[in-house]
This record gives sequence, structure tokens and C-alpha cells, in this order.
Amino acid sequence: EVEKIQIKITSLGLTESRVTADETIQQLFVECRLNNFLAEETPLSLPKPTGGQRIHYNYSTVINVDKEDNRAEREYLKSILLKPDLSADRLKFTVVSDPPEDEQDLECEDIGFAYVSLKEIFQKQRDIIEQDIDVLDAQDASAVIGKLTVTVEALSALRSVHEECR
Repeated sequence: EVEKIQIKITSLGLTESRVTADETIQQLFVECRLNNFLAEETPLSLPKPTGGQRIHYNYSTVINVDKEDNRAEREYLKSILLKPDLSADRLKFTVVSDPPEDEQDLECEDIGFAYVSLKEIFQKQRDIIEQDIDVLDAQDASAVIGKLTVTVEALSALRSVHEECR
């Protein structure tokens, strides 16, 4: 029984937007967050992709949700399955602008957000494998500024938690 959620951030491509036009945005990294438990980020920030190119992170991480050591994460997964309108049922990916070395007075800035619903993975009984998800502009959630290619393998962990709920 696989008691973990596997996450992979493969690559990022940007569409023409304020982000591609903004010259102060040069290096990007991606953070992945599960509710308020856990935030992981790609160890590298990469140069902002231009004109239809993609930058490749190929970063993988694992969230353990076994009963013994990770009860809080497990309880959280239970709450996702049991409470129908929990908006926190999503993994949140944040594209972050990393200021250039010579401009350390600039802050890291959230550029865009992308989401994967764990509840939907369970409902569809299907993991997300190398799928493009929309990156929404941090300043305007109706604007799509790019695509993030991710893998989220959570189904077996969710099934295991679901068995326990019954």
C-alpha cells in the first residue's frame, strides 16, 4: 500500500502577458503547497522562458501520509474526502519570481498560481500524469499566464484513507 503522494513539477511555459513583458521578472521557481502543512520548492530558479519555450525543472517530491508518522497529513486527507466543499482540497503551485543576484533588495514575488484538486483525483479515480495545468495571474485570477506540467500521484493514498473513513 503506497502511503504517499508523489508530486513532480516537470516544466513551465508562459503565454504573452504582463509577466513576459516585465523585465524585472527574470528567474522563476515553483513552490508546491498542501494546505498549510507543507511547502516544497524547486531547488533551482530558472531563466524566464520566452516565446513559446518551456523551462524544465524535473523536480520530484513526496508527501508521506502513513498513519505512524504523518497523522496530521492523513487527517487532512480524510477531511478532504468527507467534507464536500472544502476549498482547501487542492495542491497549490505558485510560480515565484526570484530577484536577480545583483538586486537583492527586491523581494521574491508570487507571479501565478495553479491548482490540482485531490478530491477530483479521488472522484475520477485517476492520477494526474504529466498534465498541463493553467497558471493564473497572481494579480488577476481570470487571466491565464502559462501552463505548468505536473504529475500528482495521490490515488492510492486517497483510497487507503477512504477505506479508513468507512
